[in-house]
Amino acid sequence: MKITVNNKPTETEATTVAQLADALSLPTVGVALAINNKMVPRTEWSSKVLCEGDAVVIIKAVCGG
Repeated sequence: MKITVNNKPTETEATTVAQLADALSLPTVGVALAINNKMVPRTEWSSKVLCEGDAVVIIKAVCGG
């Protein structure tokens, strides 16, 4: 399926957000994710289904000063 991840066209076999996170090797903490400008709580990642053309934004927390 074709989706967009952080404004980059991406081809994926993932059907859920959890599968996409695993495929992208996202860390288990410090990450927020939105689909089509709507935040998806981590508790819903395993049940949230991805659809063709979805726009996914991944935000990683960073430390610094």
